Amino acid sequence: MTILLAAPVHAQQPATSTSTPNGEVFALKLPAATTPAANEANGTVQFIGTATVLIRYQGFTILTDPNFLHKGDHVHLGYGITAERLTNPAIELDKLPPIDFVVLSHMHEDHFDKLVQEKLPKDTPIVTTKEAAASLEKLGFTRGIGLGKWDQVEVEKGESRMRLTAVPGRHGKAGMQALLPSVMGSVLDFGPNKAAPTYRMYISGDTLVYDDLKNIPQRFPGIDLALLHLGGTRILGVFKVTMDGKDGVQLLQIIRPQHAIPIHYNDYDVFKSPLADFAREVKAAGLEEQVSYLAHGETYTFKPRTR
Repeated sequence: MTILLAAPVHAQQPATSTSTPNGEVFALKLPAATTPAANEANGTVQFIGTATVLIRYQGFTILTDPNFLHKGDHVHLGYGITAERLTNPAIELDKLPPIDFVVLSHMHEDHFDKLVQEKLPKDTPIVTTKEAAASLEKLGFTRGIGLGKWDQVEVEKGESRMRLTAVPGRHGKAGMQALLPSVMGSVLDFGPNKAAPTYRMYISGDTLVYDDLKNIPQRFPGIDLALLHLGGTRILGVFKVTMDGKDGVQLLQIIRPQHAIPIHYNDYDVFKSPLADFAREVKAAGLEEQVSYLAHGETYTFKPRTR
């Protein structure tokens, strides 16, 4: 199986030699596409399943948390814990379009499965946590970019520009952190103007709601679209490690995006809060006009918001 890569990483070292309160800045330079796309008006988000989406905008094609196992397959979540997939991906791994880079919120097999570990080209650029980048290197991946909180990656592809910032996320309550991988949320700012992006997207990652998330809208006001990892995942049937429906609405009220799409629900047997829980809470909060629900394979089309 072959996935064409749009680019190698030309620089994976910090662009500045000293860390700042806003984090370090890394560079990812991609070769220009044959057809310039920086001025394309519309973008799309296609829901493949679990936390896997395909984002296309301004010439960039971005894949998140790749999970391409099928119904009945199992993933290992650590400490002898497994989960069974209940759905199929909307696209097969070998049917993907050329991918510029992957955004990986953390290293769990329901976000980066054994099939992906084997079949994804090892020179694929993968933006992720420092912990996950180290794990990827052991697996033979050569283009991992590990970020700490507030670190950024400046991405260049011909005339197109975007910036990805790693933002807070916590996979479980504070006392469970030693048992769970580190997690990052992501803010994707598209366009050449850092102060006024043409579109701002937030991806929550597998997080629960906690105080640090309040810093995100302070640093990144005016989020256009939020992709929320839900599911109410429970380990050993007891310990909640991802947001349920009520948590999802609480995060919406913190982040205050113009629009939101729930993902990461109903796909594994450890997901104990169905999408219906979130839909009920959204309706009770009067937020129905701000939320779009995508079935596997469906696509949400967006336009830059007039600022």
